[in-house]
This record gives sequence, C-alpha cells and structure tokens, in this order.
Amino acid sequence: MKLNEIAPAKGATKKPKRVGRGPGSGHGKTSTRGHKGHKARSGFRNKLGFEGGQMPLARRIPKRGFTNIFKARYEIINLTALSKFEPNTEITPEFLKEKGLVKGKHKLKVLGNGELSGPIKVKAHKFSKSAREKILKAKGSIEQLT
Repeated sequence: MKLNEIAPAKGATKKPKRVGRGPGSGHGKTSTRGHKGHKARSGFRNKLGFEGGQMPLARRIPKRGFTNIFKARYEIINLTALSKFEPNTEITPEFLKEKGLVKGKHKLKVLGNGELSGPIKVKAHKFSKSAREKILKAKGSIEQLT
C-alpha cells in the first residue's frame, strides 16, 4: 500500500448538495429553503432556544425559588494539603493563593480530612470541628478571621 493509493471506502463519501443551479439540478429556484419565512431569508441564524415562534421551553416552565446573593461562600482545603508544609509554617489565605492551592475569591474553610505531622499556625475564616481538634492535637495554633 502506498500513500497515493489510500482512499475512503466505496460509498463512504457523498458529493455535496449543489443548490441554486437551475431547475434541472432538482435544487433550483428556492434552493431547498421552501417558500418565504425566516429560514428562507439570507443571513438566517437560528438563535439558541428559538422554537419557530412557539413559546420557548425556558419561558413555559414555572420559575421557583431565588438565589441569595449575600450567601457566604467558602473555598475548602483539607489537612492533607496543609500537612505538606513544614512545621511552624504560618498558613493564611494569601499564602495558599500564592501557592496555587485556592483561588482566593471566597472565604477559607479548613476541613479535617487527613493527619498533621507537625505543628502549624493556621489563619482561616472557618474550621470544622475535626480540623480544629487535629490542629490543636498536633500542638499547632488556629486563628479565626472575620
């Protein structure tokens, strides 16, 4: 087999539909677009959710509830990630953002998944009960930010 002999399987390719090439082509006059209407016009683009004038699904379904824009949002980090730092390291949200462990958009919450090898100083907005116990058990310190 040579590169110039490679070809798609027989019947795998079809010639493109040539529209607007006269009545003999079978796709003349309206060029398969039908008569009048939005889709028959030049520059037609179907907008997302448009259902041909029928009331769109997004507007037919009843709306429920609301989004609380004042909800406190937290970025979480587990003790397994904090255990990688050397003992007596002061860990703050800014420090973690610098290291690329959190995005730094929201408040920081420390969760107790994992074990600590040595004492660390952690400053965060919130601590889970297990995280608080494990940090203090490892002779570390915690400071709750506001």
